[in-house]
Amino acid sequence: MATVLSVSGSPSASSRTNRLLRHLDTRLTAQGHQVVPLDVRTIPAEALLGADFRHPAIIEATELFGRADGIVIGTPVYKAAYSGVLKALLDLLPQYALGGKTVLPLATGGTTAHVLAIDYALRPVLSSMGARHIVQGWFTLDKDITVGGDGGLTVAAAADEALTQVLDQFSDALGGRTPILAAAG
Repeated sequence: MATVLSVSGSPSASSRTNRLLRHLDTRLTAQGHQVVPLDVRTIPAEALLGADFRHPAIIEATELFGRADGIVIGTPVYKAAYSGVLKALLDLLPQYALGGKTVLPLATGGTTAHVLAIDYALRPVLSSMGARHIVQGWFTLDKDITVGGDGGLTVAAAADEALTQVLDQFSDALGGRTPILAAAG
């Protein structure tokens, strides 16, 4: 199956965006894909903000993008756009770092006023970076993502169904998926 780079553009380790991506990584793995997580917040700030193309962390991130067949990019929405930390990374990648890749853009936010951030802010950048196919993305409201006291994640039923559909479309665009069988009862 395909290698998927799952990129969290959240500046916070405990963010809903980051937790949602890792939750979706599990489904992609169950479909037979190899998933490689990348949390942009772990890249040293001096490399991102100093535009240090030769920093080992930037070189490693560039290589991860290069090896991936597909890329899931998740970001919280701030000021009607994707996160600054994600922008800093995308700015340091080669112009056509997404060349030939299938990409799934995802976003989270507190209000439906930001629902178009994927199409008006993120999608044009992904397209300009050469993405072969950008599948339909999805915006999930923060209120639909609940983190329990044990750290477990619950996604509201309607949001979970929509996320499952876009994730399955992404997986199919990568060249198929292994069906997830229901547990025998």
